[in-house]
Amino acid sequence: MPDIRLSHITRSFGAFKAVDDITTVFPEGTVTCLLGPSGCGKTTLMRMIAGLETPTTGSINFGDRDVTQLAAGQRDVAMVFQYPVMYPTCSVIENIELPLRRDRSLSAAECRRRADEVLEVLQLGADRHAHIRDLDIGTRQKVAVGRAIARRCDVILFDEPTTNVEVHAKLALIRAFKEFRARLRQTVIYVTHDQTEAMTLADQIALMQSGRISQCAAPHVMYDKPESRFGGWFLGNPGMNFLAPRNREGATLRFDVLPGALALPAATTGEVSLGIRPEHVDVLPAPTAETVPARILRSSITIGGQNLLSLVVGETRLKAKTAPGIPPEDGATVFVRCPLEHAVFFVDGLRLPEAVQRAG
Repeated sequence: MPDIRLSHITRSFGAFKAVDDITTVFPEGTVTCLLGPSGCGKTTLMRMIAGLETPTTGSINFGDRDVTQLAAGQRDVAMVFQYPVMYPTCSVIENIELPLRRDRSLSAAECRRRADEVLEVLQLGADRHAHIRDLDIGTRQKVAVGRAIARRCDVILFDEPTTNVEVHAKLALIRAFKEFRARLRQTVIYVTHDQTEAMTLADQIALMQSGRISQCAAPHVMYDKPESRFGGWFLGNPGMNFLAPRNREGATLRFDVLPGALALPAATTGEVSLGIRPEHVDVLPAPTAETVPARILRSSITIGGQNLLSLVVGETRLKAKTAPGIPPEDGATVFVRCPLEHAVFFVDGLRLPEAVQRAG
């Protein structure tokens, strides 16, 4: 399968740039999730890869083949949309086989073999002779996925395929997606605004903001070491805490949440903030050498039973996630620790690449 190479891709609509000078590579045989808020340009970028939009500037290559000016039908691309596009009067097996029959290089036996394989992978065997009009939207979407897989195209594109299905059907689609990925290593681009989907399915995430790729990395790297405050905020529920220093004297910083001072790398200028995820903030009932006192403003229970605490330390507010159990009462004093190994420092909104040390 080819990789997908984008070079200085821009798509403008009048004065508005929906996609703004993107250069990147999506490796062959991998799943890349285009993730970001509505209006960030992810669907426009995918449509250019599909051949449904033409770039204003730049080029698109599948491997060594320049496809920038090729029509969608010449690119060997399969696509699954938000709403399943099906032949409603045909059966499941017929919907999967029909696109294959147009390929004269495939025998009838090979078409049936591919269709049967897809039905097995997606657990659609019981519905093989059912008509599409008689199926719920989640099952229809599984058929759409199966039809795309069966074609064995160089590239498969998914445009938020789980957006319009119910929760149980969404989970079934995700399981099916992972199953076919374990068997067939096609190059996949998956557009979503759902960070859980992206973290679950992707080999790499391309996080988009205002028409640009803010960061492209493996999910755990994206989560643990975001390149920008936007990445720290967008990923996570809730996102990172961003804490301003209490004071700064030259290269020395003091934060309300830390017991000692920190030393910045030499010649660091700009606005500095400390980022730490709520689950990395330790909340203890008694003080230790690394803790500072905090007061609980409010506690609530998250999905999964964890406690989400809103805390105030000096003039700094932060959130912490703690293990399931009875949370401390609102107004109670606790002691918090923010381990530096889990902290990310940003300067003017971008991650500081050098390490920040304890002063002295």
